[in-house]
Amino acid sequence: MVFGLFSKEKALKRAQKKALNKLAQSQDRWPAMQRLANAGDDECLYTLLKRFSFQSTKQVEDLDEKDWVVQAVMAKGPAALPAIERYLLDAEGISYPLRILEGVATPEQAAAIVDKVLDKELPGYTRDPAKKIDLINWLGEYQQMSAEEMCRRVAPYVGDYDENVRFAAVESIGLRPKECAAEAMVTRLLDPEEESRRLKLRIAEVLAEADMDLGGRHQEVAELFESVLPEFKLHRNKLVKKTA
Repeated sequence: MVFGLFSKEKALKRAQKKALNKLAQSQDRWPAMQRLANAGDDECLYTLLKRFSFQSTKQVEDLDEKDWVVQAVMAKGPAALPAIERYLLDAEGISYPLRILEGVATPEQAAAIVDKVLDKELPGYTRDPAKKIDLINWLGEYQQMSAEEMCRRVAPYVGDYDENVRFAAVESIGLRPKECAAEAMVTRLLDPEEESRRLKLRIAEVLAEADMDLGGRHQEVAELFESVLPEFKLHRNKLVKKTA
């Protein structure tokens, strides 16, 4: 009996190594991934999720494998949540596991796990901002979370160090805008250190489209019309886009 367990453990370790060998042929990785999925414990599922951490040499095969992992882990249902949470906290690119999370977690479970990840990815300098962008994009599109809760989580990233993170935050807010995000956007719009006109223009568009109050800073915003935002004007202390 002990020998049998030892043999099974060795076989799973071989499967783990083979599933994560990006230089291996796809036909060699498939049976290894299937063995891990069949085993189904937390460690095997976590290893399976690590398949998202690299790209194999052939794009079509790479996408096929990753799509299969999504379905295989999702099939485990809530039992996969510990492995998903661990991977989300550890990994850099997380768009695929966020799809799985959405498929197996209740809205409350998903929010709790994502909040733990956000706590590790606070606004500020990050060597690789990809994880923040994945999180922000997912939050914007996650319909099981209210717009108010989404904006509350995303608004701080309007002031992030990285321009692409800032832009992603504004874009997500723009999908389902709420007043709780207005202050962060107006503050960024008026920040003299913000050099991106693209970002300022998108902020102005979201503020105008959502008919958001400028929080008493309308005169400061008006000073940008000549230089930065000639496409806009004020109407009742709110931004509106000029008609052609």
